[in-house]
Amino acid sequence: MIELHRLGHHAELFLLTPDLVSTIEAHPDTVVTLTTGVKIVVAEPPEEITRRVRAWRASIVREAFGQRPLRSV
Repeated sequence: MIELHRLGHHAELFLLTPDLVSTIEAHPDTVVTLTTGVKIVVAEPPEEITRRVRAWRASIVREAFGQRPLRSV
């Protein structure tokens, strides 16, 4: 999960499953649209959210390959 803050609530952290993210837009506030259709206005810019999603996905891959070594054919 990635950590985000609702716009105007910097002290209130919430966790979001990146698999639910459908789109991220800036107009001018950052709006994250989920696959459920729910829209969340957040404080982080789109580039930061993208960075966090990529880092989260990379950590999943690292963990998967770290626990199961690849077999040579």
